[in-house]
Amino acid sequence: MADLFDNPMGLMGFEFVEFASPTPGVLEPILEMMGFSLVARHRSKNVDLYRQGDINFIVNREEKSPAAYFAAEHGPSACGMAFRVRDAHAAYYRAIELGAQPVDVPTGPMELHLPAIKGIGGAPLYLIDRSEEGLSIYDIDFKFIEGVDRKPAGHGFKLVDHLTHNVYRGRMAYWAGFYEKFFNFREIRYFDIKGEYTGLTSKAMTAPDGMIRIPLNEESSKGSGQIEEYLMAFNGEGIQHIALLSDDLLASVDRLRAAGVPLMKAPPDTYYQMLEGRLPGHGEDPAALKSRGILLDGTTEGGSPRLLLQIFSGTVLGPVFFEFIQRKGDYREGFGEGNFKALFESLERDQIERGVLQTA
Repeated sequence: MADLFDNPMGLMGFEFVEFASPTPGVLEPILEMMGFSLVARHRSKNVDLYRQGDINFIVNREEKSPAAYFAAEHGPSACGMAFRVRDAHAAYYRAIELGAQPVDVPTGPMELHLPAIKGIGGAPLYLIDRSEEGLSIYDIDFKFIEGVDRKPAGHGFKLVDHLTHNVYRGRMAYWAGFYEKFFNFREIRYFDIKGEYTGLTSKAMTAPDGMIRIPLNEESSKGSGQIEEYLMAFNGEGIQHIALLSDDLLASVDRLRAAGVPLMKAPPDTYYQMLEGRLPGHGEDPAALKSRGILLDGTTEGGSPRLLLQIFSGTVLGPVFFEFIQRKGDYREGFGEGNFKALFESLERDQIERGVLQTA
């Protein structure tokens, strides 16, 4: 994809998401249920590489590492992420010159140094320029397992489409400024969503490569809403959910269900009855969507549907969950904002049912 605007850091999409847990054996079953396979082990550290399509998930169990300290504070979580860049050295020193805080990632002998700066919640944000097949960080620092497909198809998910940060009230502008200053992100969407009892505001930020998208959420009320619940459970700001992209979401959801992945409750029947009025001529099968609980958003203006299909998992890593999506008709920038209010209200109802949100 051509650059959308000036790309001073040479961004080229997500490289990996790193996970850690203070309790052994928590992460692996969840990743495997979602279609990820263990493909490589680090040559000198207790770190594994899980893959599905072009998605790289790192499970870091190394003691006394930034990942271990992060997990000790926040529980099982996404403890870091990496951006792919054209020149890691140049990108790192540019960020430092602009005031980014460096993160010291311990490096062993015969091992690549991965430059990183302090990101959301203090998690490392790595800058990676070794992605060429045979010369990537995985080829050098990891040993691939013999006989295992290096790019397993899994449940059909191919890319990390976006990941979302939850931040303290009043901090959304700070984190938007962080991504603007260091990476030249731009705000492409702004939402102010109000449920019956709570609300949230969200800034959807996108990078100049058009491939890295990070919505930022903060609580908009004084009550104990969904963002506040996350911040309390997570013990701070961090990655709330990670969205994985499929070319056939219906088939992917069938595989997720068969594997036992907990998915969000289906919206009420009226949601699907109103689809044609909201998106006339969308061309999707409402019965097929309804039977799987898949949400539909986008636009059909001009007679050419540009659609987003989406569904969310339950919370599977503490308060962290996953989103599963499909984009149709070159619909690149939407995040399902037409579904946000319906989804927000359904999550609010769930909070009421669990006794987390008091209505009286």
